[in-house]
Amino acid sequence: MKNLVLGIDTSNYTTSIAVVDDQGNLIFECRKILDVKEGARGLRQSDALFQHVINMPALFEELSKRGIGHRIKTVSVSNRPRAVENSYMPVFRAGQSFGQTIAKALNCEYKEFSHQEGHIEAAKGSINQSFDNPFIAVQISGGTTEILYVKNNHKVGYTIDILGGTSDISAGQFIDRIGVKLGLGFPAGKQMDSYAMQAECMGKEMTLPVSVKDTYVSFSGPETSVHRQIEEIFDKNIIAKAVLKCVAKSLEKIIINASKRTGLSQILLIGGVASSEYIKNYLLENLKEEKYKIYFGDKLYCTDNAVGTALLGIKK
Repeated sequence: MKNLVLGIDTSNYTTSIAVVDDQGNLIFECRKILDVKEGARGLRQSDALFQHVINMPALFEELSKRGIGHRIKTVSVSNRPRAVENSYMPVFRAGQSFGQTIAKALNCEYKEFSHQEGHIEAAKGSINQSFDNPFIAVQISGGTTEILYVKNNHKVGYTIDILGGTSDISAGQFIDRIGVKLGLGFPAGKQMDSYAMQAECMGKEMTLPVSVKDTYVSFSGPETSVHRQIEEIFDKNIIAKAVLKCVAKSLEKIIINASKRTGLSQILLIGGVASSEYIKNYLLENLKEEKYKIYFGDKLYCTDNAVGTALLGIKK
């Protein structure tokens, strides 16, 4: 009977657990998105931490129904946003606390990895594709927009260097802020993507500036431009398409610049914003030259999840 690894991830907006076997097969997964009040643009860390504590017992109740707890030999937990010094967010303390308690109760191994490493592993694990070592990863989410130089270390996860990213707000913040302005719930990415796809067959467009310098992008200028034009253009489809097209064009430019700088051609898109059909279609169409190999993880594993964290637990 194969041994199992339990993964736990408590990001700013999702409580998540997952179980994989020692061959990397997914056995169980369960998540709960945190509640955000209507009209709000996010959660305070203290509120998010409290919700994780409330959510955990319900998720583990679902796991207990599977009757596989006795086979768990490793507990693997997301302990911080990135694998760099001083990277810290209080929400990850919830996962650490539950993970350490469970590991001690089961008398099994306990491991920690960064949330970012979990994103990379989940995306890689969801597609049938081998990656060079090193490769480029682009994390686009509500809290992070970064271009990453990734080296696979089979003993300790990944060695990651930052090549670029955003100089102000993240791609996810840009999308969510405009979505909330349009009256959408938070996070607004999924609905904004749906509106943008609908706008593809419409003639009228809103044009937004793209602000890129080398491998860094700024979204505060485009956000200001949206607010100036939003009173004149009332169609949510057109506005959503303009926002996502601006994000996609910005990513296109910094990906090209990062590829030129490093000589690397394999690029893996990770994070919640990478689940956007509009952005995916745009980048695959505009970076379809042979020298660029663009990969997206499965939609389900682009958003925050504990699957990648569990898979990392097999390696160390």
